[in-house]
Amino acid sequence: MSIALIRNRGDGEPYRYYDALQEQVVSTVETNGAVTVARLSMRRGDAPPLHSHSREDESWVVLSGRVRFWVGANSLEECEVRDAGPGAYVFAPRFVPHTLQPITSTAEVLVINNPGAIEGYFRSVGSADARRDDEHLDDLARYGVVLLDNPPPA
Repeated sequence: MSIALIRNRGDGEPYRYYDALQEQVVSTVETNGAVTVARLSMRRGDAPPLHSHSREDESWVVLSGRVRFWVGANSLEECEVRDAGPGAYVFAPRFVPHTLQPITSTAEVLVINNPGAIEGYFRSVGSADARRDDEHLDDLARYGVVLLDNPPPA
């Protein structure tokens, strides 16, 4: 048996995170905690608040659409702002504040977290009609995530 893991689009397990459908491409269980990868189909209103992680590095690969990233400061106004198109790779090490938002009507993005424990948070939120990150502050803290500012305006 090969130790490689190959997943094509749609091979992963789908799950709801707020009102968005995500695909768990690779789970932390499959990688013995080393990494988790999710495929996000995002709309402009799906942007998370500006936040930082203390336990994992986070990377993104833009598959379609264009995505704006805010990085490096504790407020949106002070962040460096960069746009990324299809094929772009973006990296934010732990403790670096960041958020992202499609600047096209939709975008598809792979989100990669090393190590992979944060996947437990995404799955625990489950389905809801709209984002309510402030209702999950205790859960976010258990995963080492701190909210720093509002999401970018849609």
